[in-house]
Amino acid sequence: LMSVKRDLGLFVVLAVIAGASLYGFAAKAKDWGKYQSGELRSGYTYASKETRAMQDDDFANPSSIWMDQGEELWLKAQGKAGKSCASCHDDAAQSMKGVATRYPVFDKSLGKLKNVEQQINICRKQRMEAKPFKWESNKMLAMTVYVKGQSRDMPVNVKINGPAAPFFEKGKAQYFQRRGQLNLACKHCHEDNAGNLARANLLSQGHSNGFPLYRLAWQRLGSLHRRFRGCDKNIRARPYGYGSDEYVNLELYLAARGRGLPVETPAVRN
Repeated sequence: LMSVKRDLGLFVVLAVIAGASLYGFAAKAKDWGKYQSGELRSGYTYASKETRAMQDDDFANPSSIWMDQGEELWLKAQGKAGKSCASCHDDAAQSMKGVATRYPVFDKSLGKLKNVEQQINICRKQRMEAKPFKWESNKMLAMTVYVKGQSRDMPVNVKINGPAAPFFEKGKAQYFQRRGQLNLACKHCHEDNAGNLARANLLSQGHSNGFPLYRLAWQRLGSLHRRFRGCDKNIRARPYGYGSDEYVNLELYLAARGRGLPVETPAVRN
């Protein structure tokens, strides 16, 4: 059985390589400006020109619906404390600027990493005395995209030293770990075969700088952890839960892997 799994995984990798895209090879020679940092290329550079045009136009970007809802939630008093996000943080354009460039961060009280979604719920429970948002709910997505959107065009610059170091190493190990019935790791698609086709999909370098983002395949906004779960399902691995330590650690590794690329939230992808 293990031999069959290995052979199946090898077959998938070979199929990806065999499906090399002329578009992918041609795109490597293009100057992508802010969407490229050295050898790093944002997923924006692998998207179709129509998809890129949707992201470039704030009016056409379908994520604008969630951005507007996020602004409303920011200003709305909720919970027993009768506070809004603005009660503590005032103007999000100032107070949230740069937040997306540095998360996930180590939280001493938790003894582990926390990401933006988790910090939002910490504020709701401790400061507002309100019910936490459910992961992947419209309200959580709206608040997350609104908070992260204040850092748009700023370079990702997470810290991986000090108390965050062991969690970074765990995320890195997970990135390179073979999993599932197809016996594949993240690196097999996003490092070994970026720019090649996996069936009809053009593989990118797999950077996280645009999340939450609107994915045309989903027809809605989605979180990075939804993308993680989708990848796990694609390789026939059991996905971890939303907000799991495994995914938050992996989130830190991906952010570090893409340092220097701009925050694109809310991005649009195929």
